[in-house]
Amino acid sequence: MSLLLSLNPLVAKDLPLDKIKLPPGFKIEIFANDVPNARSLSVSPEGTLFVGTHRRGEVYAVVDSNDDYRADKRYTLIAGLNMPNGVAFRQGDLYIAEINRIIKLSNIENRLEYPPQPTVINNSFPHEIHHGRKFIRFSPDGLLYIPVGAPCNICECKDPYSSIMRMKTDGTDLEVFARGVRNSVGFDWHPETDELWFTDNGRDMLGDDLPPDELNHAPKANMHFGFPYHHGRNIADPIFGRTYNEDRFTLPAQELGPHVASLGMRFYSGRMFPQKYRKQIFIAEHGSWNRVKKIGYRITMVQLVGNNAVNYEIFAEGWLQSDESVWGRPVDLEILTDGSMLVSDDYANVIYRITYKSE
Repeated sequence: MSLLLSLNPLVAKDLPLDKIKLPPGFKIEIFANDVPNARSLSVSPEGTLFVGTHRRGEVYAVVDSNDDYRADKRYTLIAGLNMPNGVAFRQGDLYIAEINRIIKLSNIENRLEYPPQPTVINNSFPHEIHHGRKFIRFSPDGLLYIPVGAPCNICECKDPYSSIMRMKTDGTDLEVFARGVRNSVGFDWHPETDELWFTDNGRDMLGDDLPPDELNHAPKANMHFGFPYHHGRNIADPIFGRTYNEDRFTLPAQELGPHVASLGMRFYSGRMFPQKYRKQIFIAEHGSWNRVKKIGYRITMVQLVGNNAVNYEIFAEGWLQSDESVWGRPVDLEILTDGSMLVSDDYANVIYRITYKSE
């Protein structure tokens, strides 16, 4: 039997939401309170929101039972897992990514109070915790994509490390799709072309301003995105980049801020937001951990024209204050059927909802 917690949708835990700066017409509210260590998000067609964690080892289902866009129930579906950061819902089943395996809870929406025992789908992934937390998502053609980060800050490593992999829903035909990817914790497919775009976290210990995080575009399999030899668009690694051939690598579509910890990303597929934002990329920047002056702790948008990134701008900020105090850290994004955007926060332990209404 799962643990059910009734949530008070009116309690905002004294979070200073008035400090969040958004473009005119946008509003941020609390969708769900008391969602400890809320990380990756996946929403079912029926509106059940599934939430992964990493520090707690739990996976939740968050439910808005009266359709007022304020969650009132939280079920703990499973506990004691090995950093179950990634969640992905498909055809009634919930797939969960631990460090070294993918498991499945079958027919889960009909069994929230009495979840089934998990089925192991594939347990062949590495056990290293360093960059081992996995974000997962299903592609338009039904394959499950799973990143395997580099087990280091900077090093040469063989498959399956520093890659994005994919497999069938039964765990078979596991293969590497993209290489040279240090640590991707967010990806999505373009709503028109079905081509993959993903964020990647740059290496540490090159100073405050190098290298940038990256937004990458992978329209086909077997592309190499540079790690550990090349960073950003023009930075050779001081250790491994002396003999690299830049022609081997695909350069990022957009350089992001240095050390912003770009995690979840999502194409905006709704119709609530104005035309400027539709089919554009939103990125949750979790925030720097070892930069002298903090950066990130915000949501940004990358504007595309065709396959070209033409603008990178801040969409929502204010979790990082001018005195460098922090009260929240965005992790992942989801779009509800009404076009509003959900944002998880593993620091404030809540899920926000961003809406738009013309003024």
